[in-house]
Amino acid sequence: MGKRKKGHYSGIGGQAVIEGVMMKNKDKYAVALRTPSGEIEVALEEYESFAPAKIFNKIPFIRGIFNFIDSLILGTRTLTYSASFYEEEDEKKKGGTNERTGKVLSVISVIFSVALAIGLFMLLPYFLSQFLRRWVISETAIAVFEGVIRVLIFVLYIVAISLMKDIRRVFMYHGAEHKCINCIEKGNVLNVENVRAASRLHKRCGTSFLFYVVFISVILFIFIRVNDPMLRVIIRVLLIPVIAGISYEIIRLAGKSNNILILILSSPGFLLQRMTTREPDDDMIEVGIASVEAVFDWKTYLKKEFGIDPDAQPEETVYEMPEPANENLPEEPIAEADLPPVEYLDE
Repeated sequence: MGKRKKGHYSGIGGQAVIEGVMMKNKDKYAVALRTPSGEIEVALEEYESFAPAKIFNKIPFIRGIFNFIDSLILGTRTLTYSASFYEEEDEKKKGGTNERTGKVLSVISVIFSVALAIGLFMLLPYFLSQFLRRWVISETAIAVFEGVIRVLIFVLYIVAISLMKDIRRVFMYHGAEHKCINCIEKGNVLNVENVRAASRLHKRCGTSFLFYVVFISVILFIFIRVNDPMLRVIIRVLLIPVIAGISYEIIRLAGKSNNILILILSSPGFLLQRMTTREPDDDMIEVGIASVEAVFDWKTYLKKEFGIDPDAQPEETVYEMPEPANENLPEEPIAEADLPPVEYLDE
């Protein structure tokens, strides 16, 4: 038998939702949920991209902008759908993801989320950095100070939500999502044992994408300077699509490469993922597997990419290689102390 590949890009991605996992492959996505009765409910849908034409999803840098918008819309839609199972008065029932009311709520939620993110991560650091002008003349120093504030706000935000009790369970499903994808991308049969042994960190995670957005914005704003204060604010808002496009290309490359430079660049994202993912239980892993199988033929994938016939494999755990570029990272974030344990952006 030839040497097994270290890993291979599958093209699927996902997101944790309330008591479940969403997986997307091309134009199809599935939401698998552990319902209040304990059963696994799977809803399979098709998603039409926000891009006016499919060609826009193939042009480098441009495709990242539309993928970011699609992720926001789809993420909000699936979260709303999963929440419907736990509302006292469920008006959506099954198939609620296609109802006009659900779409309207999704649009409103996306607009609010984007506005909040722009205000918190883009504008607030800028306004706080302006207080430094009383003592500092250097524009470069002020820009660096703004970048430091932006990074700190982002990290503190991640730490804060990771400490919320209700969010921890979502983060466990986030871990199940990553483990399922890592399992098959390492060439292992998709079952509970193999998924449990897989890493909960992934280079194409939305958490890593957000880190790149923050980091790239810091670099751009150091070099892009204007004198008018209002124009500075406008530029920070207008450059968001550009930053998203660049970040998407980086994370897309990271998902397909094991280059040492890529692994180093992925390390900060891995560190943050230790806060936004937790180890799932077997019930959560089963939900993740159900979501994968609804949109992805993993058996054919293993045959094609790894030369493995899953039906001929013994039912045993295949332990994967250690997590890349994480040897020196702490096992758990310091901010979380002893407590037990959301964009998507994969294509």
